[in-house]
Amino acid sequence: MATRVLVVDDAVFMRTVLKKMLIEDGYEVCGEAGNGLEAIKLAKELTPDVVTLDITMPEMDGVTALPKIMEVSPNSKVIMCSAMGQQPMVVEAIKNGAKDFIVKPFQKARVVQAIENVMSK
Repeated sequence: MATRVLVVDDAVFMRTVLKKMLIEDGYEVCGEAGNGLEAIKLAKELTPDVVTLDITMPEMDGVTALPKIMEVSPNSKVIMCSAMGQQPMVVEAIKNGAKDFIVKPFQKARVVQAIENVMSK
């Protein structure tokens, strides 16, 4: 069975790029969200294997949403997505339970590596 991924990013373009990479590599994109509030709701409904979670989003950012996602979907592995220069927030997210991070612009090999890493733990 394919690994189920919830893609969370406020930019439709970034979600589209990431979804295309994941689907091409045999992953199932079970949902997508544009902010942390939507991500929490969908994580609870879908209980995905992996959540790719953007840090900077409107309404609720990824760092704030992270503990709530882990509360409603404790078996989901969260991978933070960040632009360059967000290292302090990434470090905070890792301390709060995120399993890995990927940097934008996304490189397919790194995205797949991150998912394989978290799924093997």
